[in-house]
Amino acid sequence: MTEIVVLPHHEICPEGAVVEAEAGESICEALLRHDIAIEHACEMSCACTTCHLIVREGFESLEEADELEEDYLDKAWGLEPESRLSCQAIIASEPLVVEIPRYTINHASERH
Repeated sequence: MTEIVVLPHHEICPEGAVVEAEAGESICEALLRHDIAIEHACEMSCACTTCHLIVREGFESLEEADELEEDYLDKAWGLEPESRLSCQAIIASEPLVVEIPRYTINHASERH
């Protein structure tokens, strides 16, 4: 099992959390399994940016983002060098510290 520390987020996880994840699952899957309701409007198919997060520690343990993920990340609010789409970031064995950005761009819920 791999430990993921989720930094506090004002709505999704106000107190922060520490969860155990299976190597080989996505960060998004692990958070959802532990009732951390990270947005994932495209149902984890790498077709939006709602599950964007920033990997504060352990970034180098993740496989590199592919071209499609990079294209979507360019559209994410609050993009940083350690940004990933949590649905595409597959967990290895190194512990992670992640931050869910304060805002997300969700055209479906914002009725754009």
